[in-house]
Amino acid sequence: MSKFYQPKLQNMYTNVIITGTGSYVPENIVTNNDFASKKFYDSNKKAINASQDEIIKKFTAITGIAERRYVDDNQVASDIGSIAAKRAIKDSGIDPETIDQIIVAHNYGDTKKGTIQMDAVPSIAARIKRNLQIKNPSSVAYDLLFGCPGWLQGIIQAQAYIKAGMAKKCLVISTETLSRVIDENDRDSMIYADGAGACIIEAVESDTQEGVITTISATHAIDEAYYLYFDKSNNPSSTSPTRYLKMHGRKIYEFALTNVPPAMKTCLDESGFGIHDVKKIFIHQANEKMDNEIIKRFYRLYKERKIPNNITPMSIHMYGNSSVATIPTLFDLVRKGHYKGVHELNKGDIILFTSVGAGMNLNAITYKV
Repeated sequence: MSKFYQPKLQNMYTNVIITGTGSYVPENIVTNNDFASKKFYDSNKKAINASQDEIIKKFTAITGIAERRYVDDNQVASDIGSIAAKRAIKDSGIDPETIDQIIVAHNYGDTKKGTIQMDAVPSIAARIKRNLQIKNPSSVAYDLLFGCPGWLQGIIQAQAYIKAGMAKKCLVISTETLSRVIDENDRDSMIYADGAGACIIEAVESDTQEGVITTISATHAIDEAYYLYFDKSNNPSSTSPTRYLKMHGRKIYEFALTNVPPAMKTCLDESGFGIHDVKKIFIHQANEKMDNEIIKRFYRLYKERKIPNNITPMSIHMYGNSSVATIPTLFDLVRKGHYKGVHELNKGDIILFTSVGAGMNLNAITYKV
């Protein structure tokens, strides 16, 4: 037999696998009590008729958030995204010069402390590539704006490039500094946080199917496009033209409960796995009450009333809602054993990722560890 002859292997899969993860959770802790001195107004600029203690207690009961993390004054989104990316690269063990795509999910660019101006030229991806000192010009860097589901959408895009033969290794990063775009006179400001997460996703040949199995994405924009938006401060005495992040919370809540569970079911059903195969569900950390209701409705679609214990890791209590960064930071922590004994991942586990956010966009991924 010629030494140049290679027998063709049967039943080989080109899997799309997460081979490394990294995250950055800022060190600055902001508790709910830190908002006690704030004066809150509603969207009609009317003072909220409740004591700060009542507001904070109700907020905690609904969202589950007790504290959140903010970046240092001198940090911006590209800085913390670079830290998460370096950790993911190190974890994967790859040569960064071999990365084909650098996909960065964010929403508000590099917004410096003391200004609301969003800076995204050059792109956040280009800035991070420079910070990583990747010289290869064929390592294409670009930004992805897809609301809170941005990191998952980045993985979905990376999978498409890999399946099309246009890439073998991709770096998907999510980074956000929501503390820079919040209105301190809006109760919703207590929800938001900062953070960054990243992963290396690669094509890996195997005789077993694993990694990304199925995906689903959707955008609802006719009635839903402006459920999250920018507007002036709720403070009636403010004359500043500066605009801040705002949301129609009730509409988002109802949208998520109606649309996310069936999307999750479609994604899982198309994978060929069943509801009892699912070991973990990584859901966007938006609001504990909303997330729990989404999971409950998802199981009810399978006529299951009993939800398995510890099926859904949660980090919102300590880290708040950092938009695109909630799932990758949580996944990194679980993957690296920070929730050992409660949340662990084992080879062959079936997990679901799902998110919903501005657009209104939603997506889901069935993944085999």
